[in-house]
Amino acid sequence: MKLTSIKPIQSDLGLLIIRIGFGGLMAFSHGYRKLQYFDDIAPDFYDFLGLGMKTSLVLAIMAELLGAVFLVLGLFTRPALFLLIVTMAVAVFDVHGGDPISDSEHALLFLVAYIGLFFTGPGKLSIDAKLKM
Repeated sequence: MKLTSIKPIQSDLGLLIIRIGFGGLMAFSHGYRKLQYFDDIAPDFYDFLGLGMKTSLVLAIMAELLGAVFLVLGLFTRPALFLLIVTMAVAVFDVHGGDPISDSEHALLFLVAYIGLFFTGPGKLSIDAKLKM
């Protein structure tokens, strides 16, 4: 096998690995952590568009936990990615907008991966593919 040749199953397996990796890390390291420590985080959470800190935190949890789980499953992938992209864009450009890149690098990596997945789609190894969505 040539290193430069890519078969469809390899692309789909690569997309699955990226979905599981970036979705799983987001769900458990960020979304679940925010849910678990909701009361501790809420008073100091970023107030997105003046919605209030608790409402903004709930929206972030929905994207980072539920959206990420949908991403891992490959279910409603592009709507889930849209939520994750918006959340990571807010983190990169609003929350860490004036900070050194080292402070926003984590969110920026997630953002780049989510934008890439948005354009490629979830691949054939997804529920969306099985449902022909």
